[in-house]
Amino acid sequence: MAKRTIKSKPKTKAAAKTRSKAAAKAEVKMPLGRRIKRAFWRGVAIVFLCVVAAILLGRVINPPTTFYMMSEARRLDGVDHEWVPLNEIAPVMLRAVVAAEDANFCQHWGLDIKAIRLAIAEGSNRGASTLSQQTVKNMYLWHGRTYLRKAMEAGMTPLMEAMWPKARILEVYLNIAEFDEGVFGVEAAARHYFNVGPEALTARQASQLAAVLPAPKKRSAARPTAYLKKRAAQIRSGAATIKADGRARCFQS
Repeated sequence: MAKRTIKSKPKTKAAAKTRSKAAAKAEVKMPLGRRIKRAFWRGVAIVFLCVVAAILLGRVINPPTTFYMMSEARRLDGVDHEWVPLNEIAPVMLRAVVAAEDANFCQHWGLDIKAIRLAIAEGSNRGASTLSQQTVKNMYLWHGRTYLRKAMEAGMTPLMEAMWPKARILEVYLNIAEFDEGVFGVEAAARHYFNVGPEALTARQASQLAAVLPAPKKRSAARPTAYLKKRAAQIRSGAATIKADGRARCFQS
């Protein structure tokens, strides 16, 4: 009978060690430029995956605070903030904020290209920032008009739009937006200005709250100036319009 030759298999650990050494040697032999490029793209991939994970978590986990809220809490020795679900906020408040900040909220994918083009033509950024962009900025980034922050905001906003329903974007925005110095979220704002819960806000109160959002440290919903009263009236009209023409359907049934 012919003898069988049995080949012994290398030990798993030894083989793995040998392979890792070979890979390390190959890495060293690789040109420096190629190694830098590979490290760069690995870093980009890691950052992208971290951003995606953070946005996915934000869809289901209510943020207890934000970077800006924490900085204000340190400066003011505390802030007023309490989370409230969307179904406990008066529907007119939802429409008022959308009418004031982003009337086409239900029609864009995060970036309002028409508004951006108009802002560029007018030489300003007024009206170009959507509610989705503001939510990304308030929740994940920092305040301040830097090119880096704007670039990150523009990149993250479409991801948020793809992963979150519109109602969730609006819910988060209303719960972390600043309505007065140290007053964050619609629940705290409703009690701070009008001594009522967010579910009991009237159309007038909702419009005045929405009117202070662009400059919460300079405007007061409880003591509105002539300009703020005029702006609030415009917001009430806009809120009624988006309800009638269907532009509120994505966040209200």
